[in-house]
Amino acid sequence: MKKAAALIVTGVLFASCVSQKQFTELEELQQNTKNLLDSTTVQLNTCSDEKEAAIAQVANLTEQNKFLTENNQDLINNIGNLTTLSTKGAENLEKSLESMKEKDIRIQRMQDAVTKKDSVTLALVTSLKGVLGNMSDEDIEINVEKGVVYVSISDKLLFRSGSYTVTSRAKEVLGKVAKVVNDKPELEFMVEGHTDNVPIKIDGIQDNWDLSVKRATAVVRILEKDFGVIPSRMTAAGRSYYLPVADNDTASNRAKNRRTRIVVLPKLDQFYDLIEKGMSAAQ
Repeated sequence: MKKAAALIVTGVLFASCVSQKQFTELEELQQNTKNLLDSTTVQLNTCSDEKEAAIAQVANLTEQNKFLTENNQDLINNIGNLTTLSTKGAENLEKSLESMKEKDIRIQRMQDAVTKKDSVTLALVTSLKGVLGNMSDEDIEINVEKGVVYVSISDKLLFRSGSYTVTSRAKEVLGKVAKVVNDKPELEFMVEGHTDNVPIKIDGIQDNWDLSVKRATAVVRILEKDFGVIPSRMTAAGRSYYLPVADNDTASNRAKNRRTRIVVLPKLDQFYDLIEKGMSAAQ
């Protein structure tokens, strides 16, 4: 009874303090506040996610910027290296071209010197054939091998059998040869004595070596004393039977091997002087 009375009193008092309309308004306000709070919470969570994503993106962009900066520096360094290499390459190419040019000039000067030497050789052969043209081809032979002029004179024209004394007829031939070589002081020559392989048996001559040397020396002395050829331009050499032009198996072949050969030699120092002068003129 007392409880019921209390409830009645409380209800009366509450009803007297808040009307139904106000209560409803308060409920709506509470609901709106709750909805606003929920919406704000959702927005806050969304902002937090966006913040984390933004932070991750910033970190990623920072890494990319660092990578690009490092690569940019590498590119700058590489460009510098390429520039250096290009400069060195250009310098090396220029040096190579200059070297090739110098080599071309050197080759051209050498060719000019060889051409001039060949011209001298041709003139020499022409002169020798001119003065010796009326001689028998079997007794005198003039040829050119590798740019060297050879005048081969048979021993039957120069010497008596087994002798190294020059005959009178031989002096006529040697005089003609001397005239040509005296007109060309730029040339030197060697007189070679050649024999067959038949052993020599003559007093005063030891063997074929000895005979070939004595015959070469006899020719050199005639050229010097009778025709004024300067001794320093001549060399006397004996070849014995070790440089035959035919097999020593028949009498005719052995006769071919018994010969005196004059080898006309260009002065190598003058030949190289031609090259050096050409190189100096090209600089």
